[in-house]
Amino acid sequence: MTTDTPRLVWGHINLNVADLDRSRAFYALLGFTEYKPGIPYLGLEAAAPRPLAPAAAGALGLAEGTRARACILELGGGYPKLDLTELPDLAGRPPLDTADRGLVRLCLGTRDLDALHARLAAEGVDFLTPPAPAAGARIALCRDPDGTLIELIQLAPR
Repeated sequence: MTTDTPRLVWGHINLNVADLDRSRAFYALLGFTEYKPGIPYLGLEAAAPRPLAPAAAGALGLAEGTRARACILELGGGYPKLDLTELPDLAGRPPLDTADRGLVRLCLGTRDLDALHARLAAEGVDFLTPPAPAAGARIALCRDPDGTLIELIQLAPR
């Protein structure tokens, strides 16, 4: 029996969104740029919804014929990438909140939280909390257009 652990690397974080164009614009405010205008391995493009291939739908736990469109974004050319997927035929449920279990927040670091908060607030971003001190950091909490929690953090200098 081997004791080797498979080596994993970051791939992407998937966010299902109600309106791909609106979400792309929001994440552009945070500095994300387009890495791929679709998801090639799923046969999806950003331009228009198309049915997922049966194998892709099955692998994702979706019904055959489910339509989708998507893109992959990146922040500073690094990982993880952000996969935004619009599933126009599915109603979806609200995202989890801080008190829930599972993936509840996407945390992004900044060197100037006050300036970022002011710029995003001027753009109409919905903030739940303004910049506030936490242990060794300052944090502000906002939501993306679909309600996903975004934690913006500025770590205290060491």
